[in-house]
Amino acid sequence: MLGDPAPSYALAMADYQSWGRIPKATASAVRRVYWRSELAELDLGSSAALPYGLGRSYGDSCLNDGGILIDTSPLSRLIHFDFERGILRAEAGLSLQQLLAVAVPRGWFLPVSPGTQFVTLGGAVANDIHGKNHHRAGTFGRHVRRFELWRSDGSQQECSPDQNAELFRATIGGMGLTGVITWVEIQLVGIPSPCLQMERIRFRSLDEYLALESESSADYEYTVSWVDCMRSGPTRGLFQRANFAGGGTPRKARRPLCVPFDLPSFALNSSAVKLFNQTIFQLQQSERISRLTHYAPFFYPLDAVRDWNRIYGKRGFFQYQFLVPNDAEEAFREILRRISSARQGSFLVILKKFGNIASPGLMSFPREGLTLALDFPNRGQATCDLLDDLDELVQQAGGCVYPAKDARMSPASFQAYYPQWKEFSRYTDPQFSSSFWRRVTAGAVA
Repeated sequence: MLGDPAPSYALAMADYQSWGRIPKATASAVRRVYWRSELAELDLGSSAALPYGLGRSYGDSCLNDGGILIDTSPLSRLIHFDFERGILRAEAGLSLQQLLAVAVPRGWFLPVSPGTQFVTLGGAVANDIHGKNHHRAGTFGRHVRRFELWRSDGSQQECSPDQNAELFRATIGGMGLTGVITWVEIQLVGIPSPCLQMERIRFRSLDEYLALESESSADYEYTVSWVDCMRSGPTRGLFQRANFAGGGTPRKARRPLCVPFDLPSFALNSSAVKLFNQTIFQLQQSERISRLTHYAPFFYPLDAVRDWNRIYGKRGFFQYQFLVPNDAEEAFREILRRISSARQGSFLVILKKFGNIASPGLMSFPREGLTLALDFPNRGQATCDLLDDLDELVQQAGGCVYPAKDARMSPASFQAYYPQWKEFSRYTDPQFSSSFWRRVTAGAVA
């Protein structure tokens, strides 16, 4: 064992919410697990249970209204790190931030990283996270060598592509429904320094974006774009591509800012967002810029603002991430038009292109195509109606919506996006459930 757990403080019951703060949920009890051996002593009674890490899922896949949450965040010890080969084994509550603090100084980085460091290893597996290099590396699950899974019958099963392979496949992207992941072993990737050589380029149409993506995919490990979703004309945005580079001296990390209170609902009205987006686009005065940057602002820009979800006020927000196949560009354009016309979106809009590297997870979201992730301030029924319309367009195009970011899709939509859900249900732990799972399987027979 290489380290002790990071300090962990008990949360009030009301603090166990999702990052989008929708829907509100109250667990009947929270069981905090400080040592793996304590799992054998858990008394779940007849209640449905669900693991809970750092609560960065946007919707209700991390919630268990009326049931028991098993808080695994104190399980944050390193178990073994092979410095030569970059193979790391750690307890599932270790955050990516804690992992990187150990790995980066030794020349290793995450094979796939989401847009925040504040998720756990177990959560990264359970949601089969994706990043800016899907076209080169696929999903996080492809780099998981093995993990241990605790089931409510008291069994502890080691899972890998060769051992308990079906349970391995179901747990990757399984949203915590197959049991509690206790530890994870992953293969890291070597890096020459903590710095990336990054290029940011303006684009003024979807065709321009697609051309940039096409020319960059072979030579750049990481690509991602910001899009102005409030613009009524052709799609415009900023395309970024980058590779890790040697020899640079990273800037000292800035002290994080903080949103100390919930902003009023009018703070993100359409005029304010439109002005903000215009400013972001015009701040880059040249068509393209190139610079050396530390990995943190490139991968985790929002981590520099603590509690940024408070920007959306007490009513919270919906994050909506969808994917459509490459041959559905017209459907993608129509979805962008609908979003622009509704004038409900925000400034956080991320566009990426997924490659053709299949995930090992049975319920994983990523597949080849175009994906867009954006936030919608919660404006009640008007927002839900818009998202229902978008669901229909996505379904017609043969796409899908990311469950880890969902808080409202219908059972019919979910079952259309993920027809394999019945096969998956055979591997769920009989005593594990979530608010999300009960919602999207309501009335269905597995």
